[in-house]
Amino acid sequence: MAITPPSNLLWWREPVARTELVWIIIAFAWGLVMFFMMIYWHGAGEQNLSNEAYRISAERFTEKTNEMIESHEVRKEGNFPVVRPPPGSDVYLIARLWHWWPILELEKGQSYRLHLSSLDWQHGFSLQPTNINVQVHPGYELVMTVEPDRAGEYAVVCNEFCGIGHHLMVGKIYVTE
Repeated sequence: MAITPPSNLLWWREPVARTELVWIIIAFAWGLVMFFMMIYWHGAGEQNLSNEAYRISAERFTEKTNEMIESHEVRKEGNFPVVRPPPGSDVYLIARLWHWWPILELEKGQSYRLHLSSLDWQHGFSLQPTNINVQVHPGYELVMTVEPDRAGEYAVVCNEFCGIGHHLMVGKIYVTE
């Protein structure tokens, strides 16, 4: 019984039952399969993009974002600027309580370097309906290369609880033909 200590205190020297040994081998083999599948799906599954991360101050990241907005703003949606940067350029997206700023308008089939950073708390960047999901930390600039392959409107959802307005933290990325 597990409530009382074993009669032989050197239990690890006792022989292992055959059925228990089979289950240990199955569990270990399955763990290896899952480990190597993670590596495989990172490369072949096109789930999370390979990215780079750099330390950056909130002020410097805001400066870079504002420079992009000043150069490439095409219109406003409410209080949010809509920015259409040229293909191949660096695009910046700020996460802060409780919105993504600015709205991006990208071209289908073109490549962009997407820079993400948070000005306050940790946020999650989930691009819907694609399967891109990364963490965005304050003090770090996360950079990834994106190439939209379908036109449409994409939602940027924060999937890391960031406070009372978390459920409102949805941004947009437009992809045009």
